Amino acid sequence: MFVPVDIAYHRQSRELELAYENGENFRLPAEFLRVLSPSAEVQGHTPDQARLPVGKREVSIVAIEPVGLYAIKIVFSDGHDSGYYDWDYLRKLAVDKEALWENYLARLGELGASREPDDPRNRPFELPLKKTCHH
Repeated sequence: MFVPVDIAYHRQSRELELAYENGENFRLPAEFLRVLSPSAEVQGHTPDQARLPVGKREVSIVAIEPVGLYAIKIVFSDGHDSGYYDWDYLRKLAVDKEALWENYLARLGELGASREPDDPRNRPFELPLKKTCHH
């Protein structure tokens, strides 16, 4: 398992930087991390339940929290905070970044959706607002 020795968020470029003991260094855009969130909201509980996040070009990271010694929880500016990015998943995102991004862009194109936050073409793909239970 590759565990980063340093994790830094660059607010201006909106990139998460991962540094490894072997000298490798990766920068992952917040939008990339958001649309590939390991959460059930994005990935689903089964592959047919997976959802395509749209309109996330301007998303940023507002907090990064450790989860034990195995992961981080990323809180995004759009309120998404339910995915735990374990070290293996972060490494996969870093190493396969180009292919994963191209696949995401191709899926957006196939569905006629957009990375732009206010694009009306995204409405059919947007998640409904979470309802809060008041007891």
